[in-house]
Amino acid sequence: MIKVRFAAALPEGSHCVVVLVPKDALAETAVPGDATLIRAAAAASRFEGEAGAVSEHHVAHASGAQRLLLVGVGQSSEEDFEKAGAAISARLLTSGETQVAVDLAGLAIKPSAKAVARLAAGAVLRGWRYDTYRTKLPEKQKPTLAEVIIVGAPEGIEGAWAHQSAIVEGVSLTRELVTEPANIIYPATFVERCARLKDFGIEIEVLGRDEMAAAGMGALLGVAQGSVREPKLLVMKWDGSAGAQAKPVVLVGKGVTFDTGGISLKPPGGMEDMKWDMGGAGAVAGAMLTLASRKSKAHVVGICGLVENMPDGNAQRPGDVVTSMSGQTIEVINTDAEGRLVLCDAMTWVQKKYSPDYMVDLATLTGAIIISLGHEYAGLFTNDDGLAEKLTSAGKAASDPLWRFPLSAAYDKLIDSPIADIKNVGPREGGSITAAQFLQRFVNDGVKWAHLDIAGMVWASKPGAVWDKGATGFGVRLLDRFVADNFEG
Repeated sequence: MIKVRFAAALPEGSHCVVVLVPKDALAETAVPGDATLIRAAAAASRFEGEAGAVSEHHVAHASGAQRLLLVGVGQSSEEDFEKAGAAISARLLTSGETQVAVDLAGLAIKPSAKAVARLAAGAVLRGWRYDTYRTKLPEKQKPTLAEVIIVGAPEGIEGAWAHQSAIVEGVSLTRELVTEPANIIYPATFVERCARLKDFGIEIEVLGRDEMAAAGMGALLGVAQGSVREPKLLVMKWDGSAGAQAKPVVLVGKGVTFDTGGISLKPPGGMEDMKWDMGGAGAVAGAMLTLASRKSKAHVVGICGLVENMPDGNAQRPGDVVTSMSGQTIEVINTDAEGRLVLCDAMTWVQKKYSPDYMVDLATLTGAIIISLGHEYAGLFTNDDGLAEKLTSAGKAASDPLWRFPLSAAYDKLIDSPIADIKNVGPREGGSITAAQFLQRFVNDGVKWAHLDIAGMVWASKPGAVWDKGATGFGVRLLDRFVADNFEG
């Protein structure tokens, strides 16, 4: 992972230099070398300082030539600075450069410490790679950029970077969990990867098959019964309030470490992607690491329902009826609608144990949400307008955007079963909504609850602002901001 450090002056030696340029402010920005020529060349390439835009040049140096990047920071918002940092890594990661110095001295505006910290975070997040299994990577494709040096950072940068660095750690854990193949990450090994959270003061509890059976989790265990991998319920508790907050904020993650669809088998094309069907659990684990790393003053419990959905001779069948921990019976119409079966028991267990006022679940729950929103927003469903506003605001600020969908009795009746209390799928229409309606039936009275359907956001087929192709780490920054803005006093 790229390292970040802060310095008062440009380092000696040969390294790339970055000059940040606000929108339409190139003429007012100090540029090294032949400023007139460089400005003219940048203008000729239509560089105008848009957030994340890059204009590359070379200037004379004792070593012969030095790479110079003009990088746009747009309107100079925190998000614009983050995009600029990400653009630096995207351009230089495999360029042969090992160091880059971002010189803030020439900026026409004075950025805040939070904006500069977001720039550093953007650089590290965009430079994240997972090359563990690549043994024959060509030399020119290997990452070379090892350090970002920020020169002339404003007062307060240490505290701002400490917060952002904790976010980077959490996002990195989430990406690691989501990226690993299903033969490496399954319920037991997911728990093992999260064991290091104890070093940060997080209390960990793990329930196995026997404990879940004793608790009556027939819905979750029904999903797991076709796999040789034992299911796990991972509970992570962080109380940074020193007991002042009696009830924790609860985060619940769907952790289907591989989803074949079960007996309702998925088509083979693209099934390998189903290693990331635990993206909700990955986001909860990463958020818990972030909160503990930065010593959040909130009381938060994260819970992950971890199973593998496989189609063996003992697998759950379409038409089976299972009894959930809540006592409600469920007719399983489609074994590929398994995430809601995992979540409903996890939600019931955590409500019974902790009696929370707030509960947020995250899940790669439906393909229908991708049809609705593409890969630009996650879906938000909630029983509380105030909670909707809190989450939407946090998502916007953290660049993990949400879009709210409706819940109503008109949709709820679509999942009534003729032989049980509820069936696990409704008609094809409104599939994401009926999935959320299913979950709502397991929310206790008085609990402010939100369901985030993140199926379109945890994995990217093309590079984004702060990620390359692959795992995005979506949800970690959102949850951290949600907790920070509403539960830390």
